[in-house]
Amino acid sequence: MSSRLAASASPYVRAHAGQPVAWFAWGDEAFEEARRRDVPVLVSIGYSTCHWCHVMSEESFADPQTAALLNRELVAIKVDREEHPEVDAVMLAAASAFTPHLGWPLSVFTTPEGRPFYAGTYWPAQARGGMPAFRDVIRAVAEAWTERREAVTETSQALHDALQAARDAGDAGLPTIDDLTRIADVVAAAEDPVHGGFAAADAAPGTPKFPTVPVLRFLQSPLFTDLRPDAGALAARTLDAMARSPLRDHVDGGFFRYATRRDWTQPHYERMLSDNAGLIEVAVDAERPDVAAGIAGFLLDTLQTPAGGFAAAQDSESIIAGERREGAFYLAGASERADLPAPAVDGKVITAWNGLAIAALADAGTRFALPGLLDAARRAVDALEESNLDEAGRLRRASLDEIPSSAPATLEDYGAYAEGLLALGTATGELAYVREARRLVDLCRTGEGLQVPGGRDPVLGRLDAPIADEADIDRPSGTSALASAALTLWELGGGEEYRAIAEDVVRSRMGRARTEPFAHGAVLRVAARLLQPPRQIVVIADRRDDPLAAAARGMGADTVVCLDEPTARRWADAGFGLLADRVLRDGRATAYDCRGFVCRLPVHEVSELLAGADGG
Repeated sequence: MSSRLAASASPYVRAHAGQPVAWFAWGDEAFEEARRRDVPVLVSIGYSTCHWCHVMSEESFADPQTAALLNRELVAIKVDREEHPEVDAVMLAAASAFTPHLGWPLSVFTTPEGRPFYAGTYWPAQARGGMPAFRDVIRAVAEAWTERREAVTETSQALHDALQAARDAGDAGLPTIDDLTRIADVVAAAEDPVHGGFAAADAAPGTPKFPTVPVLRFLQSPLFTDLRPDAGALAARTLDAMARSPLRDHVDGGFFRYATRRDWTQPHYERMLSDNAGLIEVAVDAERPDVAAGIAGFLLDTLQTPAGGFAAAQDSESIIAGERREGAFYLAGASERADLPAPAVDGKVITAWNGLAIAALADAGTRFALPGLLDAARRAVDALEESNLDEAGRLRRASLDEIPSSAPATLEDYGAYAEGLLALGTATGELAYVREARRLVDLCRTGEGLQVPGGRDPVLGRLDAPIADEADIDRPSGTSALASAALTLWELGGGEEYRAIAEDVVRSRMGRARTEPFAHGAVLRVAARLLQPPRQIVVIADRRDDPLAAAARGMGADTVVCLDEPTARRWADAGFGLLADRVLRDGRATAYDCRGFVCRLPVHEVSELLAGADGG
């Protein structure tokens, strides 16, 4: 039994503590032990709601004979990819040299110095379907280490050097409007003409389908409203196709991780906070209040913890009649579920994912006048301040049952949480949220670009592991999220230095974004925001429920702030110039409708504000 895992802040890692494998947690201790014994290291990466992770755990890691072999030949480390995303990204990049079928569980074999030399995903207990047995893989790795050490070392060094050289370098330049419309056209050309979403016209029925939230949000960029009106319509069609399909739980409104078939059937049933938060944002911009409210209901009813933070995910499996079954709970009707045990929830409160949820709930609550969603977002902020913020004011990656994880925060945590605070601050008018967002962005600013306060994962740093390229696959990457938050600070009049942050991020990533748009949707959305003057609406009113304020919140402008006059002065005094000199005119509620800080004459009537909706 590995007591080293028992106190982990990850339910996934804890679940392996009672196994016969002599697991180590991620840290220096494992690599020191490997150097002492002169054996390779297995870095085994998964997450709590991963079906095949459960299968491999039960087949191999819980098997005494396999465990004995593993303990004799290797040092084994168990990693939760959600708790240690940088470790996962580095190991995935290395694994791509050995297998085109990346996923989890991810099994990476490294030298004692942490240099990967072989990798794969799931291996069965017994050889089948062209896959070797996991025990045979262990034996082969051990044999290569003892009998072909020089070749193993050369492979690991060559891979390390290749990954270092492959990183983006230099300034790719800011895109033009034509650049982004061409990219939008490329994305649109990949739409599945039969089932919606994205797939080639001749794609096989077994082609998996994912929500691809960052790409959908790129298509919803206001830049395309007139230039490519079908871009936003494509995003709405995709959401509608997913909402009608088995990918959506039609009992409580949450969406599953992905579908294993092109027609959106046979979902992989785990439900992730990050996916569902992103889909709320898609639904808000697509004007689908029923879909947004349904997903929000899942977040509040299933994932929100007693302390107020949001849990990471709900499992795909549940124990029914003594047997672990994937999807059985979700396939039952509403009345049948009452008698079934619900799938387990991974209660890990991840800072970045909570930031996504806070922003989504604030946006949906504002656009669709659902104040309960704003209250839930406030509770989540309170929970994160209590458990995911250290004494020095730096973020932690995660917590479990209000106990902080030792995992370091990432740029994703700083950027996504700052975005959540900005969305909640502008929705409620509470300056403290916006000031905290600015503080978090400022912590990441250095003379050499954006960096994590306190540095990268210290173990990876000591191992001299390459820094993995960032991508926006299922959610915004760290630099994309920070660029977006910085651009919002600029839109609030925070200063040109914040726009410069966004420009620098776009320049550094546009080289890859031009050729791989499906992996860079979030940074492309930031680029689109840079190319169009933002629409900024400020309403000064004595009451939050003033009709002028309500109308402004429903207009979908880039920035909407509704405040009373004294609060507006406090915002301006805090350095947010958009609020400077915003006062009641003639003692009446007043709306200031601006494009890139250039404002129309103030108006008092809802009809006058709405008359400017198209730029008049």
